[in-house]
Amino acid sequence: MTPDPQRIEQLARRRAKAKLGWFIHAAVYAAVNLGLIAVSVASGKHWAIFPLLGWGLGLAFHGAAVWLLQPGGDLLEHLVERERSKLATSAAKGDKW
Repeated sequence: MTPDPQRIEQLARRRAKAKLGWFIHAAVYAAVNLGLIAVSVASGKHWAIFPLLGWGLGLAFHGAAVWLLQPGGDLLEHLVERERSKLATSAAKGDKW
């Protein structure tokens, strides 16, 4: 089966946009948190760790979705293939899903 060039282009653009979105998110995270750290240190209190950690967790989840679970990604394809094999084995045994 030959891959459809239009589908490849569509998937490539979608994946590139997702990665660019993560890079923008990471840049905003760095800029804002550097400013918050500067204000925190200048005030003599170290409260900036809380937004740094909270937003950092969100950035990590965003990164996992973009880099690990992207459409057409290796991890996703591996999981789909594994489920496909399990279903085919069950069907061959006569089991119903």
